[in-house]
Amino acid sequence: MSDLADLFPGFGSEWINTRHGRIFARTGGKGSPLLLLHGFSQTHVMWHRVAPKLAEKFSLVIADLPGYGWSDVPKSDPEHMMYSKRTMAKTMVDAMEQLGHVHFALAGHDRGGRVSYRLALDHPGRLSKLATLDIMPTYDYWLKMDHQFSLKVYHWPFLAQAAPLPETLLGANPDFYLKNKLASWSHTKDLSVFDPRALEHYLAGFRDPLRIHAMCEDYRAGATRDFEHDKADKDAGKKITIPMLALWGQVGIAQSAATPLDVWKTWATNVRGQPVKSGHFLTEEDVEGTSEALLEFFGG
Repeated sequence: MSDLADLFPGFGSEWINTRHGRIFARTGGKGSPLLLLHGFSQTHVMWHRVAPKLAEKFSLVIADLPGYGWSDVPKSDPEHMMYSKRTMAKTMVDAMEQLGHVHFALAGHDRGGRVSYRLALDHPGRLSKLATLDIMPTYDYWLKMDHQFSLKVYHWPFLAQAAPLPETLLGANPDFYLKNKLASWSHTKDLSVFDPRALEHYLAGFRDPLRIHAMCEDYRAGATRDFEHDKADKDAGKKITIPMLALWGQVGIAQSAATPLDVWKTWATNVRGQPVKSGHFLTEEDVEGTSEALLEFFGG
């Protein structure tokens, strides 16, 4: 991947040792620490358009999740615990500790958003503030899986199928699948919202059979362990208590399931939210609107 474009000029590169392998991250900026996590099937690169503005106010850690981008690919297990958001959240806590950040703010998009809210529930003392981008809790998504929503997010049950079914099908033509998926989630329904150099980063990871397997394990965990962990917290009345911001695309995925803010109010005691003029990819489709919302929330 050394021939891929550097979309974070002036930022450092870190390979951070954790108990579950190395985490890759770009670091830069000044101020209090802010961890940024990407979603499926992207990498840390999805933050490249908003990072310069955020770096003016915060010390950014822009990480690849385990199994994605340039981070190590942990060995999967029959219970899918290694790719549960609980395990990923603990890995991110370990990585931030290695960088000297025991208390930090956190923003996550898509799968990274699921790691983020799980971190807030499991390790509330670690976070100052939390922002999620175009998601609702995994528990609510699965309960909402009616005939209409299942067509919108068909990849959830597809990628969660037992190995090697989805891995084999995706591996046959990874470029076609990824380009089709990314385009279908954008407000323009094509790839014009993406920097071609960023798209090459996404394609590079998706062409790797090991990372395809890791992504499938991520979704298998979502259908099993993550749902169970969410349900246990829901049944116990456990809530996110730190200040939280929920952002979603006006034509994104979260708004097609329900009213995102109303749902998040059942999970958090101090949450506000708003739509952004975009599809699913807020940081690449509405750079100004997303940047302003994040700066106002984390800087306030």
